[in-house]
Amino acid sequence: MTENRYVKQSFRSDSSCIVAAMRAATRRLTQLYDEAMAPTGLRITQFHVLAELERRSADPPTVGELAEILIMERSALGQTLRPLERDGFIDLGHDERDGRRRPVKLTRAGKDKVVRGRRYWADAHEKFERFFGDDQLVVLRETLRGIAESPQLPETFR
Repeated sequence: MTENRYVKQSFRSDSSCIVAAMRAATRRLTQLYDEAMAPTGLRITQFHVLAELERRSADPPTVGELAEILIMERSALGQTLRPLERDGFIDLGHDERDGRRRPVKLTRAGKDKVVRGRRYWADAHEKFERFFGDDQLVVLRETLRGIAESPQLPETFR
Protein backbone atom coordinates (compact mmCIF):
# COMPACT_ATOMS: atom_id res chain seq x y z
CA MET A 1 0.00 0.00 0.00
CA THR A 2 2.80 2.42 0.84
CA GLU A 3 4.43 1.84 -2.55
CA ASN A 4 1.21 2.68 -4.46
CA ARG A 5 0.67 5.86 -2.46
CA TYR A 6 4.25 6.94 -3.22
CA VAL A 7 3.77 6.30 -6.94
CA LYS A 8 0.50 8.23 -6.99
CA GLN A 9 2.01 11.14 -5.08
CA SER A 10 5.11 11.30 -7.27
CA PHE A 11 2.95 11.89 -10.35
CA ARG A 12 1.09 14.79 -8.73
CA SER A 13 4.13 17.00 -8.70
CA ASP A 14 3.47 20.70 -9.00
CA SER A 15 6.81 21.19 -10.71
CA SER A 16 6.67 23.15 -13.94
CA CYS A 17 9.67 21.22 -15.32
CA ILE A 18 8.60 19.69 -18.63
CA VAL A 19 11.68 17.44 -18.69
CA ALA A 20 10.81 15.89 -15.32
CA ALA A 21 7.22 15.27 -16.44
CA MET A 22 8.32 13.78 -19.77
CA ARG A 23 10.94 11.54 -18.17
CA ALA A 24 8.43 10.32 -15.57
CA ALA A 25 5.90 9.57 -18.32
CA THR A 26 8.57 7.80 -20.37
CA ARG A 27 9.64 5.63 -17.44
CA ARG A 28 6.02 4.74 -16.65
CA LEU A 29 5.16 3.80 -20.24
CA THR A 30 8.42 1.87 -20.58
CA GLN A 31 7.55 -0.16 -17.46
CA LEU A 32 4.07 -0.91 -18.77
CA TYR A 33 5.29 -1.88 -22.24
CA ASP A 34 8.12 -3.97 -20.75
CA GLU A 35 5.52 -5.90 -18.75
CA ALA A 36 3.44 -6.41 -21.89
CA MET A 37 6.50 -7.57 -23.84
CA ALA A 38 7.74 -9.94 -21.09
CA PRO A 39 6.44 -13.12 -22.80
CA THR A 40 8.77 -12.39 -25.73
CA GLY A 41 11.87 -12.03 -23.56
CA LEU A 42 12.44 -8.55 -25.02
CA ARG A 43 12.29 -5.16 -23.41
CA ILE A 44 10.40 -2.53 -25.38
CA THR A 45 13.67 -0.76 -26.27
CA GLN A 46 15.02 -3.98 -27.78
CA PHE A 47 11.80 -4.62 -29.69
CA HIS A 48 11.89 -1.06 -31.04
CA VAL A 49 15.44 -1.57 -32.34
CA LEU A 50 14.54 -4.88 -34.00
CA ALA A 51 11.38 -3.42 -35.55
CA GLU A 52 13.36 -0.46 -36.91
CA LEU A 53 15.93 -2.83 -38.41
CA GLU A 54 13.12 -4.80 -40.02
CA ARG A 55 11.76 -1.60 -41.60
CA ARG A 56 15.22 -0.83 -42.97
CA SER A 57 16.18 -4.37 -44.02
CA ALA A 58 16.63 -3.36 -47.68
CA ASP A 59 19.41 -0.94 -46.67
CA PRO A 60 20.62 -1.85 -43.15
CA PRO A 61 22.05 1.10 -41.20
CA THR A 62 25.38 1.16 -39.39
CA VAL A 63 25.41 1.54 -35.60
CA GLY A 64 26.00 5.28 -35.99
CA GLU A 65 23.19 5.66 -38.51
CA LEU A 66 20.85 3.63 -36.32
CA ALA A 67 21.72 5.80 -33.32
CA GLU A 68 20.79 8.89 -35.37
CA ILE A 69 17.54 7.30 -36.56
CA LEU A 70 16.55 6.36 -32.99
CA ILE A 71 17.86 9.65 -31.54
CA MET A 72 20.08 7.76 -29.10
CA GLU A 73 23.63 8.10 -27.92
CA ARG A 74 25.79 5.65 -29.82
CA SER A 75 27.14 4.16 -26.57
CA ALA A 76 23.61 3.59 -25.20
CA LEU A 77 22.62 1.92 -28.45
CA GLY A 78 25.72 -0.28 -28.22
CA GLN A 79 24.56 -1.50 -24.81
CA THR A 80 21.16 -2.34 -26.28
CA LEU A 81 22.68 -4.10 -29.29
CA ARG A 82 25.10 -6.36 -27.37
CA PRO A 83 22.49 -8.78 -25.96
CA LEU A 84 20.62 -8.76 -29.29
CA GLU A 85 23.81 -9.80 -31.05
CA ARG A 86 24.67 -12.34 -28.35
CA ASP A 87 21.22 -13.92 -28.66
CA GLY A 88 21.50 -14.11 -32.45
CA PHE A 89 18.81 -11.53 -33.33
CA ILE A 90 21.17 -9.16 -35.13
CA ASP A 91 24.45 -9.41 -36.98
CA LEU A 92 27.03 -6.65 -37.27
CA GLY A 93 27.96 -7.40 -40.84
CA HIS A 94 30.37 -6.08 -43.41
CA ASP A 95 29.34 -4.09 -46.44
CA GLU A 96 30.74 -5.64 -49.63
CA ARG A 97 30.76 -2.21 -51.36
CA ASP A 98 32.50 -0.40 -48.51
CA GLY A 99 34.62 -2.50 -46.14
CA ARG A 100 34.67 0.27 -43.51
CA ARG A 101 30.86 0.18 -43.21
CA ARG A 102 29.39 -2.31 -40.72
CA PRO A 103 25.63 -2.54 -41.20
CA VAL A 104 23.41 -3.88 -38.43
CA LYS A 105 21.35 -6.67 -39.96
CA LEU A 106 18.35 -8.47 -38.59
CA THR A 107 18.83 -12.25 -38.59
CA ARG A 108 16.10 -14.80 -39.27
CA ALA A 109 15.75 -15.27 -35.49
CA GLY A 110 15.45 -11.49 -35.15
CA LYS A 111 12.71 -11.36 -37.79
CA ASP A 112 10.85 -14.13 -35.97
CA LYS A 113 11.21 -12.20 -32.70
CA VAL A 114 9.73 -9.07 -34.30
CA VAL A 115 6.78 -11.05 -35.65
CA ARG A 116 6.16 -12.60 -32.24
CA GLY A 117 6.63 -9.32 -30.39
CA ARG A 118 4.40 -7.32 -32.69
CA ARG A 119 1.18 -8.76 -31.23
CA TYR A 120 2.26 -7.98 -27.65
CA TRP A 121 3.26 -4.46 -28.66
CA ALA A 122 -0.06 -4.00 -30.52
CA ASP A 123 -2.00 -5.18 -27.47
CA ALA A 124 -0.16 -2.73 -25.20
CA HIS A 125 -0.61 0.06 -27.73
CA GLU A 126 -4.34 -0.65 -28.04
CA LYS A 127 -4.74 -0.54 -24.25
CA PHE A 128 -2.92 2.78 -24.04
CA GLU A 129 -4.94 4.16 -26.95
CA ARG A 130 -8.20 3.13 -25.24
CA PHE A 131 -7.05 4.72 -21.99
CA PHE A 132 -5.70 7.92 -23.52
CA GLY A 133 -8.15 8.40 -26.39
CA ASP A 134 -7.63 8.31 -30.16
CA ASP A 135 -7.69 12.05 -30.79
CA GLN A 136 -5.48 12.91 -27.82
CA LEU A 137 -3.02 10.19 -28.85
CA VAL A 138 -2.67 11.70 -32.32
CA VAL A 139 -1.91 15.11 -30.81
CA LEU A 140 0.49 13.60 -28.26
CA ARG A 141 2.38 11.65 -30.94
CA GLU A 142 2.63 14.71 -33.19
CA THR A 143 3.85 16.85 -30.30
CA LEU A 144 6.47 14.34 -29.21
CA ARG A 145 7.68 13.74 -32.80
CA GLY A 146 7.89 17.51 -33.24
CA ILE A 147 10.09 17.79 -30.16
CA ALA A 148 12.25 14.84 -31.23
CA GLU A 149 12.65 15.84 -34.86
CA SER A 150 12.59 19.65 -34.95
CA PRO A 151 15.80 21.00 -36.48
CA GLN A 152 14.94 24.44 -35.04
CA LEU A 153 14.61 23.33 -31.40
CA PRO A 154 18.35 23.08 -30.69
CA GLU A 155 18.77 26.62 -32.04
CA THR A 156 16.42 27.98 -29.38
CA PHE A 157 18.78 26.68 -26.67
CA ARG A 158 21.86 28.47 -28.05
